[in-house]
Amino acid sequence: MEILSNLTSKFPTFLLTGIPGLESVHVWISIPFCCLYAIALSGNSMILFVIITQQSLHEPMYYFLSMLSAADLGLTVSTMSTTLGIFWFDAVEINLNTCIIQMFFLHGFTFIESGVLVAMAFDRYVAICDPLRYATILTHARIAQIGLAVITRGTVILTPLVLLLKRLSFCRSHVLRHSYCFHPDVMKLSCSDTKINSAFGLTAIISTAGVDSIFILLSYVLIIRSVLNIASPEERHKAFSTCISHIGAVAIFYIPLISLCFVHRFGKKAPPYVHTLMANVYLLIPPVMNPIIYSVKTKQIRRAIKKVLLAKESEL
Repeated sequence: MEILSNLTSKFPTFLLTGIPGLESVHVWISIPFCCLYAIALSGNSMILFVIITQQSLHEPMYYFLSMLSAADLGLTVSTMSTTLGIFWFDAVEINLNTCIIQMFFLHGFTFIESGVLVAMAFDRYVAICDPLRYATILTHARIAQIGLAVITRGTVILTPLVLLLKRLSFCRSHVLRHSYCFHPDVMKLSCSDTKINSAFGLTAIISTAGVDSIFILLSYVLIIRSVLNIASPEERHKAFSTCISHIGAVAIFYIPLISLCFVHRFGKKAPPYVHTLMANVYLLIPPVMNPIIYSVKTKQIRRAIKKVLLAKESEL
């Protein structure tokens, strides 16, 4: 029996968590979640479609925006199935392999989004601080190389991180605290030594979000210094206005992330549903808000969307 117990602990079935204490109203809670998922899917799909189909948007800034929308779509799809499955069908069980796959895509798209935000900061830096060389620096080949580097970085960092989970045994409670598989959450349930896993996890966070935030901050320090040297107030305002959308995207990515870290660190006495809601907000806010921010603040995107919608209406 002990041998059988040890074997089964290597391949556990985890139990995902909806909103603790509010299980009786999960169906009603699913309504705002469905609305948010619909906005995220339709908004990011529209951004991708107009950038691909409209020749006027085939510029570096919009190529990076298409990468951001693709990452947001990946984040939305990677968590939507398990979250709505819990709310609609009480489908809380997930096996280790499926959990690892979800974890790989969830963290992978998060790392990709962080890398794309750095690339967008570099784009704004070149456009404002060295505009005459903008076209020669950000060529199509270089943009493709940046995109490939962002994907490669995420894959290289994540592969050992998730594979190390396969060596762990799970003999404690198999109840996860979120509606999706989150690496620290799964790791805490193991009864094996997780020092290596913790070290890799910390390294992954520092080498992605940590390093990326420093590069973004440095880019804006240089941008601000360059803009303040511009004599004309109108030109300064125009230069700053080109950065507003990106600043908004950075804020809605890092503020929920920092808030979630504070809740986990200092909110131990908070009700369990607070942690769960914050975790879902952290993953839902960027995919929902990014298309809205860029549609509202970027004239070219608004015009392209209107053009596509008018063309569809004329066909009908």
